Amino acid sequence: MTLKQIVKDNQVSFSHYRAGHLYYNVPVDQDQYSFPVPVEDIGDATFLSSDKAIIMMRYIRKALELGTFIKVN
Repeated sequence: MTLKQIVKDNQVSFSHYRAGHLYYNVPVDQDQYSFPVPVEDIGDATFLSSDKAIIMMRYIRKALELGTFIKVN
């Protein structure tokens, strides 16, 4: 899968917070994937419970590079 396939016309949804990271889920084909958003990167930005996946492209790209873009059940 490519970054473009993940974010194009797609939505993310907040899953949980743990150890300084917000975790979001994104559907890709028939599967759900999770990726972290470091709280230290947020600054004064507003993170919604669901949003367009393209808004999270920076974090999805980083998760793909670091191997933290994980398939969930």
